[in-house]
Amino acid sequence: MNKPLLLVVEDDAAVRSLISITLKIEDYKFHTAETGQQAVIEAVSQKPDIMILDLGLPDIDGIEIIKKIRSWSKMPIIVVSARSDDKDKIEALDNGADDYITKPFSVEELLARIRAALRRATYMMSEKNKGAVFINGGLKIDYAAGCVYIDGLEVHLMPMEYKLLCLLANNLGKVLTYKYITRSIWGNAWDNNVASLRVYMATLRKKIEKDAAVPEYIQTHIGIGYRMLKLD
Repeated sequence: MNKPLLLVVEDDAAVRSLISITLKIEDYKFHTAETGQQAVIEAVSQKPDIMILDLGLPDIDGIEIIKKIRSWSKMPIIVVSARSDDKDKIEALDNGADDYITKPFSVEELLARIRAALRRATYMMSEKNKGAVFINGGLKIDYAAGCVYIDGLEVHLMPMEYKLLCLLANNLGKVLTYKYITRSIWGNAWDNNVASLRVYMATLRKKIEKDAAVPEYIQTHIGIGYRMLKLD
């Protein structure tokens, strides 16, 4: 089995060295980039399996890098940044980042996030290869195409909304706790961040429910979590 290739995008030499040494010890293959321009070139030419991305790059803001990558690739992007405000996390995740780690960080945490990202990518690829399609009432999720339809009409979701919908669909009929959802979508750094989850849930419901105030697909269990109801 081929080992995954990682791309480390970090302009701080000390942090870049720390991540590089960690990956080398764990026997990961990796390339490095110090600027946003280098990152895009490496991503296009080397086609890495995971990108580890700093947001504060000298030439291009990391958010713009995420947008560029997401225009043609679904590879996992793990942000490692000194920006700790929730708005920065939400902006990165909204634009397609898969995970967010705040500096300073432990190498054990980074490795755990990498392993989790690889597991998710492997799962999504297996679903794509199977050509899996989820249907529940008027809701259809085409995993292979990454598309969502309501009553035959395509609904355009943000990456986080899509992940949230797929998580609920894959656990049809089960009540998922806030903690389980936030850990599954964003990892332990956002453990039980109910306020952010509610924001994403509200925008998702506006797009898939006929009446967001009276949801048909996603049921709220106050104080516990959410459940996707099974429809005929």
